[in-house]
Amino acid sequence: MDKFTQILKTIDNAVWGIPLIVLIMAVGIYLTIRLGFLQIVHLPKALKFMFKNEGGRSKGEISSFAALCTALSATIGTGNIVGVATAIGILAGGPGALFWMWAAALFGMATKYAEGFLAIKFRKIDSDGHVLGGPFYYIEYGMGKKWKWLAKVFAFFGACVGIFGIGTFSQINGISSAVQTFFDPNLENTVQIFGRDYSWAIVISGIIVTIFAALVIIGGIKRISGVSQIIVPFMAVIYIVACLTLIIINVEKLPAALECIFKDAFSFKAVTGGTLPMLFVAMRNGVARGIFSNEAGLGSAPIAAAAAQTKEPVRQGLVSMCGTFIDTIIVCTMTGLSIVMMGSYQAINPATDKYYEGVDVTIHAFQNGFSFLPDSVPSFVLMVCLVFFAFTTILGWNYYGERCLEYLSNGNMKAVKTYRYLYILAVFIGPYLTVEAVWTIADIFNGMMALPNLVAILALSGIIVKDTKRYSLKYSRAKRISKL
Repeated sequence: MDKFTQILKTIDNAVWGIPLIVLIMAVGIYLTIRLGFLQIVHLPKALKFMFKNEGGRSKGEISSFAALCTALSATIGTGNIVGVATAIGILAGGPGALFWMWAAALFGMATKYAEGFLAIKFRKIDSDGHVLGGPFYYIEYGMGKKWKWLAKVFAFFGACVGIFGIGTFSQINGISSAVQTFFDPNLENTVQIFGRDYSWAIVISGIIVTIFAALVIIGGIKRISGVSQIIVPFMAVIYIVACLTLIIINVEKLPAALECIFKDAFSFKAVTGGTLPMLFVAMRNGVARGIFSNEAGLGSAPIAAAAAQTKEPVRQGLVSMCGTFIDTIIVCTMTGLSIVMMGSYQAINPATDKYYEGVDVTIHAFQNGFSFLPDSVPSFVLMVCLVFFAFTTILGWNYYGERCLEYLSNGNMKAVKTYRYLYILAVFIGPYLTVEAVWTIADIFNGMMALPNLVAILALSGIIVKDTKRYSLKYSRAKRISKL
């Protein structure tokens, strides 16, 4: 297993090297400039559109808010709790990685806007109202038929990301680890599986999540969006309130934490245990984990956005943009500040004499931040949030993966159903993979999926800018008339 993990690391370092990081950031910066800092100027309007239906007879399967919740269900997951902790760990990027998450999110909002815009612009709706859209369609119909091979490449990696990366292994692994940490932290009740001892908490939680995921997944997009509209906003509010409470209670530590984040973000000293400057490692981990969390540039969110009941690409682009703002600027920031303020990113687990890793870092922050409460209380709240966040991510990424395979197989629904059951099987076996291998696999597929999508966004940026300016003039004119 160690040799396999090392091979994965080598591949991961090649995929997520300087070229891809520069490309992702460059695309976001390029769009930000061409769109006139749209993500800042039009953010209030975008937030308003989140809850306000377009009206009229708009084609689509679900509301814009439901499409956003479906996209958020796939983005707000272990990346917000475990991924942030992994990125800012003392052996990874350190606290400075949080700054690069913010940078990636700020420019990523422009990228996410472009994705949502293109999803509506080039989507296809069957006679029965079934919608199929996303990068594979705006590559094929926006860039031209000769680029269909690139659309197929995206669809292939998109299906792989769902079943081997973000959608299954990393989410169920985060769930089972959190449950085991809460119910059986000392591994007192174990069973041997695949030659290793696993806590019964891991086994039972894995089975339960698999069953509930299967029940929802089999119902398709409407059931997935229905569940997401309830769980995502509810759990996001609970988690944000919990983190804000921790920050307020320990507010005297906030200035030092912010200083540490900004100082480490531009530090050239070597990261603990390595030789690379902290600046590069923090940037790499921050951007990689930021993209893993908010998925700006990956091309996943436009698959859900395409199903929205709207006829205006710009409007849906603005709504889609809110996903990155909520996911990273708000939720990831809450996690990162809590961890840095409580020093958990460099805390050592007394049971193992090693640094905490994964969800244990965030649990340590919550337990110390709410030191006046029994350790079980903050641990339970965090466990519940992580379980539900990760569960909805499992649902959202199944939808993405199925749509990718539907395109890849030219609408072969038997292949899609087979994928669905393989996906459920992947959820079932996910708890028994190592944390390091899980995140590395997810990183690799993320990077390979992003490349075709970023090429398409750059190629179609002229259309994005032109239609955005047209809509802005139209919107401003309508607003002036309404005041008369």
